Amino acid sequence: QVKLVESGGGLGQAGGSLRLSCAASGRTFSNNAMGWFRQAPGQEREFVAGMSGSGASTYSADSVKGRFTASRDYAKNTVYLQMNSLKPDDTAVYYCAASSGGYTTTPVWAGAYNYWGQGTQVTVPS
Repeated sequence: QVKLVESGGGLGQAGGSLRLSCAASGRTFSNNAMGWFRQAPGQEREFVAGMSGSGASTYSADSVKGRFTASRDYAKNTVYLQMNSLKPDDTAVYYCAASSGGYTTTPVWAGAYNYWGQGTQVTVPS
């Protein structure tokens, strides 16, 4: 059974940093795209950052570009989301996602991802 388990969320500070982790089990995703999405209350789930299977392609949404970076550790079958310069607008539930597809670029649509974590709450008070 494939599982994605996020950790590292919690209460952040405006201007501060948090790092989310997502550990995958049940299969490896070394050749598959992985990404991070978030969903704030009353809003749709949106792409945040991710990377292709090879890691050669990485992409961050405009709203987080220059502040958030996705990375992966192939040996640990784990992906990370480094979040710097946090803002109150970053408050959301963050989801890790993995694709079964062999995308050479980073897919930014939720339908490209087949596996999802349970989500981890990130709160940045104003």
